[in-house]
Amino acid sequence: MPETIILVDEHDEPVGFEEKMKAHENGGHLHRAFSVLVFNKEGKTLLQLRSVKKHHFGGLWTNTVCSHPRKGEELSAAVHRRLKEEFGFDIPLKEQYSFVYKANDPKSGLTEWEYDHVFTGNYDGVPKPNKDEIDEWRWASKEEVIDELKKDPNKYTFWSKLIFEKMFH
Repeated sequence: MPETIILVDEHDEPVGFEEKMKAHENGGHLHRAFSVLVFNKEGKTLLQLRSVKKHHFGGLWTNTVCSHPRKGEELSAAVHRRLKEEFGFDIPLKEQYSFVYKANDPKSGLTEWEYDHVFTGNYDGVPKPNKDEIDEWRWASKEEVIDELKKDPNKYTFWSKLIFEKMFH
């Protein structure tokens, strides 16, 4: 069943709704999104390798979780829903900041144009990744991420590079 997501203006005010895939076609439509970074007690962040089965940006490393609230769903509820769906756990999360970006995926021809809300939280358990969403996962230190971004930035999603730059510098 297709998901309907929230289209927004440059101030994150809702302006309509669109089926998720259509919101990413033909240059995309600005829509509400979120990104989550989970850290353990050692300060490492939980990364995921997006499944190659994803419609866009598959096979790239990214932050812990990224997705969209659905029509009628509060942002806070969506963040916790996706963390449970993708990694099998839930924790308290705090919104840190938000930003707008636009990125084209040359492989799929789809575009992410998002008003992205960034959340962080802490977890020291063992994740239970959803194999339909995540091909690999790992804990990485700030230094490891920065080093990998310098050596091969194309291994990471566009939005995660922006998030890591702001969070780690």
